[in-house]
Amino acid sequence: MKVLVIGGGGREHALVRSIAGSRRVSEVLCAPGNAGIAQLARCIPASQRDVDDLLRVTAAESPDLVVVGPELPLSLGLVDELQRRGVAVFGPTRRAAQLESSKAFAKRFMQRHQIPTAAYAVATSEQQAMESMDLFHLPVVIKADGLASGKGVILCETRREASEAISGLMSGKLLGSVQSSIVIEEFLTGEEISFLTLSDGKHVAPLAPAQDHKRIGEGDTGPNTGGMGAYSTGSMLDDQMRDWILHHIAVPAVNGMAAEDSPFVGVLYCGLMMTARGPMVLEFNARFGDPETQAILARLDSDLLATLEACVEGRLSDAELLWKPGASACVIAASSGYPGSYVTGHKISGLEEACRVPGVEIFHSGTGLVDGHYVTEGGRVLGVTAAAATLKQSLSLVYQALDRIQFEGMYYRRDIGRLSLKSA
Repeated sequence: MKVLVIGGGGREHALVRSIAGSRRVSEVLCAPGNAGIAQLARCIPASQRDVDDLLRVTAAESPDLVVVGPELPLSLGLVDELQRRGVAVFGPTRRAAQLESSKAFAKRFMQRHQIPTAAYAVATSEQQAMESMDLFHLPVVIKADGLASGKGVILCETRREASEAISGLMSGKLLGSVQSSIVIEEFLTGEEISFLTLSDGKHVAPLAPAQDHKRIGEGDTGPNTGGMGAYSTGSMLDDQMRDWILHHIAVPAVNGMAAEDSPFVGVLYCGLMMTARGPMVLEFNARFGDPETQAILARLDSDLLATLEACVEGRLSDAELLWKPGASACVIAASSGYPGSYVTGHKISGLEEACRVPGVEIFHSGTGLVDGHYVTEGGRVLGVTAAAATLKQSLSLVYQALDRIQFEGMYYRRDIGRLSLKSA
């Protein structure tokens, strides 16, 4: 098979690596890809923001399967257009992807289908938002309705902070784009879990659970990012809890989308808070998470491509996912200043030495190649990943590798997975 992966980050690097490992693959392409992905796949320049550009690539290459990584092409209807052209594609349609592209849609959907989530209000003006604040106890969570690359969630401890967040989102000052509506949510406490599932529109299969670290600072401080690290362990959820989440959250969501004439084919990412009241949905995503994918696929012990193909063909119930015991971890090396403004073009050194650490895989998130040298090209630059018998061993390997990598302004959190280690 000839497989085309859409995207150019660490998630796509991990997907390309897993797909390239299938015996059934003759060639892997990636549009646009990055400098690291280019070691495994033929990269084709294309804009993820331009559906016509991506359709041009697909028409020129005639792949047997297209796998869409990022949320933006999904929200723009790339899957719909490929399906109209008879191209086999893994990912949800534009309507199904609303579970991610509109927080307001997702909250109303969960209410309609009795899926546990925090109390909420949707506001379309600053005045309406401030009036809705009277319905909540502080702290509250203010969310951008549309896509925000993981940065549109603001925890507000005071009414003044909430007012500033509401104004910032609706004026466009916070995200660079004006939000016509926002969601105000009850603040939930507990431990966060990323529960990713695959679906063919009717059946649901869970992937290994993971935990993401969204905040830039150690101890979960500072602004939200796209994700600074993730880990996955076999003991993160017991079988009983995994089945409860599957049958009370993931399956009702997929059944609900089918009932609303928007069958969901692809990855349904359930971002959960494990509260005293039970698991509650913080958010749905309509694609693989980043950096959870790097950690999760490090533990996969079966053919990913075969499972993705089964989803597209509506026979996921025939597929079997096998997992390595133990644990895995991924830690992101970021540019100084991220998630705000940062400088790119810094030379990266030590990658070869880092790759010599046993069991380590380095996934490129934002890199380029200049005069034969890797350089930084994004806020999140590298995802250093390892799988081992225990989480402690996985993290030890990751940090050994990170100690060997250098670029100007390099920053990474040194406490990924630490809370889990303390409770172990």
